[in-house]
Amino acid sequence: MRHHSLLVRFLIWRAKHLSTRQFVIILSILIGLLSGLAAALLKTLVYQLKSFLADLDSQFVFDYYYLAFPFVGIVLAVLFVRYLNRNKLGFGIPNMLYTITRKAGLFERDKMYSHIVTSSLTVGFGGSVGLEAPIVMTGAAYGSNIAQLFHLDYKRRILLLGCGVAGALSAVFAAPIAAVIFVFEVLLLDIGVSYLIPLLLASVSGMIIGDVLSTAEVIIAYSGNYEFNLREVPLYIILGVLTGLFSLLFNKTYFGIEKLFQRFRQRLPKAVLGGVVLGVLIFIFPPLYGEGYDVIRVLLRDQPEELFSRSIFGALEGGFWQIPVFILAVMLVKVVATSVTISAGGNGGVFAPSLFIGGLLGFLFARSCNMMGWPYPLLESSFALVAMAGLMSGLMHAPLTGIFLIAEVTSGYALFVPLMIVSAISYLTTIIFEPHSFNTKKLAEKGELITRDKDKLVLRLLSIKRVVEHDLPTIHPQATLGDLVDMVKHAHRNIFPVVDEEQRLRGIVLLDDIREVMFKPELYESVKVSDLMHSPPGYVDIQDSMDVVMKKFSDTGAWNLPVLRGEKYEGFVSKSKIFSVYRTLLINQTSD
Repeated sequence: MRHHSLLVRFLIWRAKHLSTRQFVIILSILIGLLSGLAAALLKTLVYQLKSFLADLDSQFVFDYYYLAFPFVGIVLAVLFVRYLNRNKLGFGIPNMLYTITRKAGLFERDKMYSHIVTSSLTVGFGGSVGLEAPIVMTGAAYGSNIAQLFHLDYKRRILLLGCGVAGALSAVFAAPIAAVIFVFEVLLLDIGVSYLIPLLLASVSGMIIGDVLSTAEVIIAYSGNYEFNLREVPLYIILGVLTGLFSLLFNKTYFGIEKLFQRFRQRLPKAVLGGVVLGVLIFIFPPLYGEGYDVIRVLLRDQPEELFSRSIFGALEGGFWQIPVFILAVMLVKVVATSVTISAGGNGGVFAPSLFIGGLLGFLFARSCNMMGWPYPLLESSFALVAMAGLMSGLMHAPLTGIFLIAEVTSGYALFVPLMIVSAISYLTTIIFEPHSFNTKKLAEKGELITRDKDKLVLRLLSIKRVVEHDLPTIHPQATLGDLVDMVKHAHRNIFPVVDEEQRLRGIVLLDDIREVMFKPELYESVKVSDLMHSPPGYVDIQDSMDVVMKKFSDTGAWNLPVLRGEKYEGFVSKSKIFSVYRTLLINQTSD
């Protein structure tokens, strides 16, 4: 109660001394700092856990313990979700998009820490996924819950949610511009230009706190001296097509493996199988362990032979084609390892795997060209960086995020033209075969994809439960015409649902149906309501989306439709009520 009293007093003080815009700017900085702190904490937890396990395994020539580590991590994450989180965690950016679309951006409080716990277990024990998705989910949860705490409206709640995402991602990569672009491009948020300042402030705040607190190594360190050459343009065009095709391969493989794991109804058997498979894959190909940024750093230092370290293929590293073949194998198996990790119940995303695969693909492409006698030597590290942006563009349909991310982490714009070429062509190649990104594919298939179209967005936010009318008087089918006439005298509507004793809708009676007999008292006792009722033109289920409801109105031509919950009568929904609530929501969406 004291906490509630203090909050009320603060809200009153805020209303007197700060405008809403000023208050949102202050909150955006706070959320950026908290998101950066969460990102630094998660990175540190994973780094410390990996260091501990590496010391534990150092006595072996090969990583025999790594056969068990991924299994342990996935099982622990699944047990946490099942017993401590009550199976409500929600994984990845698709879940974030669903929360924005269907739940008005209302994140549960436990998401401010649950993703940190589960993802640190998953990746720290070797899960072959990235930490970016859990980090941005945590940042979004901070933004949403702080907005809820201070009773901010939907528009500003979504803005602060985006601030949490920008702050978290900027803390990871020290790329504040790319983080803001990610919010617009991947989360598809329709936020006005006037809200750009809070996003930028949150992003910079997250980057600062992440840089101060992070103890892990810089994710992507590049010191190459690259100069763009027009003669390389054909190669970048080919690389763009290759990254687009590999994005499609990743997409198809992931959803195929996900369907296989969906055959397991229980989470624990699924986790056991996934952990065993992943452990075997990592034992054979150690570069698959964890996020894989250490592998990217090895490539950028032009030391690919280090990939054979502690591998069963170590004796082959001296051969001419062994390195390219090994890199190709790691790329292909990485897709499987990432898919298995997530499908088995591990918590992580595909952000880091897309950079990992892109880096390997770009390096392999340039190394192959050099080995086959390309007229002049290619800088392999630059092709690796450019292909990272290409994979991200194709897989996540985020070309601008990929371009600015690589440009910022390399501390320069020398690669800008190649980045634009490869990212654009990869994106165009991908959308020919797959119109939806990795993050939006399942939502699109279910008709739940968020959109920048304000009309469609408002319909997504409008719930049938919000517009159903429960106050229409109902009448039993065995009631008489006299009973119905008495009801008409006090009714404010011209429609009367006929409901039996089990609350099942048997039909409806309209005022027009009884207009000719309602003034004939001699019929009041002999005529039953069941003789007058007729079936409605259609039905609406309480779980229907507003898109479905509007389609039913269009198909039937009706102005009112009954709403059912299973077989039970729930109420009525009318076009006029929908239009009234829709107009209010649309005004809120389009006003700053």
